[in-house]
Formats: sequence, structure tokens, C-alpha cells
Amino acid sequence: MSTIGIELCDAGFLAATGDETEPRLVEVADAGGATEWPGFCHLEAGNLTFGQAAEDMWFVHPRRVAHNFWARLAHEPSPLQSGAKPPSYSELAFFFLREFVTSLKRAAEPIDRVVLALPGAYLKDAATEEEKIGLLLGMVGELGLPLAGMIDMACAALCDPRASGFNPALPVVVLDVHLDGADLTLFTTDGKLERKDFIHLPQSGYAQLYKHLTGTMGNRFLRHTAFDILADGRIEQTFFRQTKEFVAEAAAEWRYHINTANRGYEMVAKREQLAADSQGFVQGLVQGLQSFVHTSPHASEPCTIAMTQRTSRLPGIEPRLRAAGFNRLLHLPAGAAAAGAARIGATRLTAPADLAEVPVETAVPIADTRRSSAPLWHARLQKQRQGGARPAPTHAILDGIGHPLGAKPRYTIGMADLGADLPLPDTFNGADDCVVPLMQEGGRLWFVDSAPGHTPGGAAAPAARTPIDAGDRLAVRCGDATAEIIFAHCPGPGEKA
Repeated sequence: MSTIGIELCDAGFLAATGDETEPRLVEVADAGGATEWPGFCHLEAGNLTFGQAAEDMWFVHPRRVAHNFWARLAHEPSPLQSGAKPPSYSELAFFFLREFVTSLKRAAEPIDRVVLALPGAYLKDAATEEEKIGLLLGMVGELGLPLAGMIDMACAALCDPRASGFNPALPVVVLDVHLDGADLTLFTTDGKLERKDFIHLPQSGYAQLYKHLTGTMGNRFLRHTAFDILADGRIEQTFFRQTKEFVAEAAAEWRYHINTANRGYEMVAKREQLAADSQGFVQGLVQGLQSFVHTSPHASEPCTIAMTQRTSRLPGIEPRLRAAGFNRLLHLPAGAAAAGAARIGATRLTAPADLAEVPVETAVPIADTRRSSAPLWHARLQKQRQGGARPAPTHAILDGIGHPLGAKPRYTIGMADLGADLPLPDTFNGADDCVVPLMQEGGRLWFVDSAPGHTPGGAAAPAARTPIDAGDRLAVRCGDATAEIIFAHCPGPGEKA
């Protein structure tokens, strides 16, 4: 008997078993032998096909293909026309899940428990959760699955024991790209891993990126070979499949090859060209992440950005993130959410007799997570999220006492015997290297992340800096000892308060 985690991601469903020492991904092959399960459905003469077989018809018969039924899971009708009544999005999702589960049962041992890792958008508010969970429970009941739990996909991904682990002292933001959008999920780690903030970026998924890249690479192919891939839908489909493989394999170069009845056409494309074609898409994601971290009341500087394998393979994503000041990057393994869900199911969940009792989790005990060892001490800057522009601070306030920041280039907070400008209490003596440097430059005070920065080529670069304004707070922790420094602006003579 086995415990199975299923990652309900429309960019590609994945399954893992969690009963072994380390979770293992399960290859789920469809009737044609393909192991990819993208959320596509193709309708032909009343017959529905799903997964890669349906994706292979996307450019051939675009009006007969749907790829947003998981993103829009609801009773409303889909655009696919079948007889007098088109199938609903929820019907397409059910038929897809039924086919996936049928193939999964052929690939896995007898299944004892199933845990579903759900897209974060399903749990964004109470009304959405009630609708989506209700539909999923109905599907599970029809399929007779021994469901033990449902868990936020980003939360499950951080519980994959195959991952290298995150620093439990800092907030974590999971960046995940799906087929029809991207999800940003922020977690805090005070005692448990808990989802605190979430945003969905529509039109920021692989469906949009693949269409764009197929077009740009197709235009380049036309200029190079004088052959137009748009001349035939099947040729365009072949070109799309090669573009998708180019993205997935992260190769330095790729040889496009198109055969016709008369001759063959070839073009060698470079990874740099793929990154250039993707830069608008990637920059949109990074800007969305910057805005999310800046506005979330639960974020702080620094924080860890955890990227799913789907996100990590985006051309040029890591250099863009580092250029934006995100130096603490964690690359999650393929199928992290499926593996994390399987492990949680195997260690602490059982399948209840009544589906109404199945737990839906957006927070897990910290023991469930895959963590790295936290440093002896750490510092986090909490930005003041309310109000408009604020003045630069003149004082740092600790335990009700204001300490002037002065004007020298470097201002330190830490142990007195290390010569800190603002000494921390004696309870911090357990950290003999505790020094938080602040820099003053250009009339601004800056908090400097201790994680090393890197250029796109991998060379060392200056660490990321965050400006400090009046009203911001710096939390310093060493074991059980904590201190909070408030930055304030005290008006000088003749200055308005």
C-alpha cells in the first residue's frame, strides 16, 4: 500500500509516492505512452482527449482545444462545442482527473492514501475555497480515491525532503508559474510554516509564453530559411513542440528542423536569443514579485525566494531576480509539491471515512518542512507599508532610547565589545559575531543583506541593499533574545514636524 501526492498544476500534473526513505516521482503514462500531463483537452467528433495528446492539437485545431479548465474550475460552460450543450469547466477537469488517476493506478502500488496539492488560487478566499474544494471532493468521491488531505501547493513544495531547505528565520516567497498564470505565496515561519499572503498573476503562464516564443522563433526561422511555419497548423505545432523542448532542456543552443514533402529546413537558435525573446515575460514576473513583497505587511528584508522547477527553467529568470536584489534563491526539485504532499500524508494523515472531514491546510508544523540550519543570529527589516513618502531617519530607537545615526558612512548595530554604534542588550552575548551594518550614502540609510550577490555570469557583486525610512523596524534575534529597533526622524531646528 502506498501514499500518493498529486500536484494539480495545469502546466503538468505530477504524482509522487512518499512511503520510502525519500519521496519518489511516479511516471504516469497515458494511453500513448506519454508521461507529460499538461492541462489540455481536445474535442473531436464528440470524443475528448487529454494531456500531451490534446496539447499536440493546440495549433492544429485551436478552437477544439481548451487549456484553462483547471484555472477556471467551475460549473460554467467551456468554449468547446459538443452537441447542444458544451461541457462545463468542471466536467472537463473531472474527465482529465479520471484519466490521470486511471493511469496512475497502473503505475503505482495499491493506493492507501492520496493527498492533493492544490493551486494557491483555489484557496485565495472563503468563497473560492468553498466552490473549488466542493467540486474536487465531488470528483474524489466519484473516483473512489482514499483522500487524506488537501494542501496549498506552495506549502507542500516547501516540505519536499529532497530540497536543500530554507532558512527558517526568514519569510519565504514561493514563485510558481502555471499554464495560465503565476502564483506568488508568502509564508512566515514563526513556530509553523503559515501562508500569510497570496497573489495570482493572470496571463503570466506558460501558455502565453509558449505562444509568444513560437511566434518570435517562427519569425526568426522565416528570415533564416524563407519558410513560414504558419503555412500549416501541423508544422506550427511541430515548431511549438521543439520550442517547448528548448525551454525545458535549458540547452545552450537548439537546432530547429522542419521537414516538408519537398525538403528540410534548419535553424540553430541560441539560448541568448531565447532569453531575449522571454525578457518581457520574465520582467513582468519580477516586477510583480517586487510589488508583492513591497506591499505585503508580512514581508521583510531579506526574504527567501523559492522557485519551483517550472519557474527555474524560465530563460533568464535568475539573473533578473538577482538584479532586482533577490539574492536568497532556493531552487525546488521537480514535483516538489507532489513529493511534499506525499510525505505529509505518509507521516501524519489518514483517509477519513467521510470526505467532509478531509483537512485543507495552508499551514503545517515546522517539523514537516525542509529547513536548513538557521544562523545563530539574524536581522530582518520590516518596512512601513502604509502612507506615502517618508523622510530619512535621524535616530534609531531601542528600548525607548533614541540613538542619533549621525552622518558617517557606516553605522553598526551589535555587541558593545565589537565597537557597535548601537549596542544590543547583554542577552545577545551568545552571538560573538553579531554586527548588523547599515550604510549611509546619497542622503539615505541602507540595510545591507548579508547574502552575497552575484552577477548573471556568476561573479561576486555588491550585496542587495534596501533603503530605510522613518517608521521602519529592524528585528534582531539571537536564540531567545530579541530586540526591535525603530527608525525615526526627529525634526531639526527650523524644520517642520
